[in-house]
Amino acid sequence: MVRGRIIGTVDWVPGIKAVKQAHTNAKEQSRSILLIDDDVALCTLMAEFFAEHDFRVEAVHDGAGGLASAFQGKHDLVLLDVMLPVVDGFHVLQRLRQRTAMPVIMLTARGAQQDRIAGLDAGADDYIAKPFAPHELLARVRAVLRRTGAARPAAGHVVVSDIELNTRTREVRRAKIPVTVTSFEFDILDILMRSAGHVVSRDELATVLYNREATPFERSIDVHISHLRRKLETGDRTLIRTVRGVGYLFVAADEK
Repeated sequence: MVRGRIIGTVDWVPGIKAVKQAHTNAKEQSRSILLIDDDVALCTLMAEFFAEHDFRVEAVHDGAGGLASAFQGKHDLVLLDVMLPVVDGFHVLQRLRQRTAMPVIMLTARGAQQDRIAGLDAGADDYIAKPFAPHELLARVRAVLRRTGAARPAAGHVVVSDIELNTRTREVRRAKIPVTVTSFEFDILDILMRSAGHVVSRDELATVLYNREATPFERSIDVHISHLRRKLETGDRTLIRTVRGVGYLFVAADEK
């Protein structure tokens, strides 16, 4: 590496490594970026750069892990590479857009016009090709956050019909009455309720829960779903529908 530059990846500001110690005891930054990129060295430098500007960065180096982190709902914006192991960036973006409006900026070496169009058509808020200038990236991040009004998304409660999840305490209530669920059951219910009215595939659930796709003979997700039904559904009421050959759907409040 040449001082102030990462060869073939990104033009960088001089002396950036000196920032790390200066920010060790800094106050907690108010905005959080999820960086999904398999270039570990680049992620480290970007985390240091954004720390200078009051952003926290969590870096994940594969698509499945990045998707799982994004679904936790604790970040304000995602910086997403395209060429990722396990699950590629376009697939990650597609799954994110199925149930969240979290801002996403594609940040990738694939800068051809067709790639840019594909990324924007898939729901990216912006598309930046590598190599890039860090201050331009910072300006675009700020512009996207201003445009989307993305102070951190409201966390704490997810409510559909009379089912309520407290994502801070990981408690579930049905008609205000506490329901005891396991950690896996809570995570599955969280995913399904955030996607209420839309089908969530078994592969998507497996990716979030296990960082891999579901195997043809795997029954663990089905078992967890069965337990959730027994705990939440009463009489002839259906909350979680099975869509044969695809996955599951949590019935939205206006569906009967």
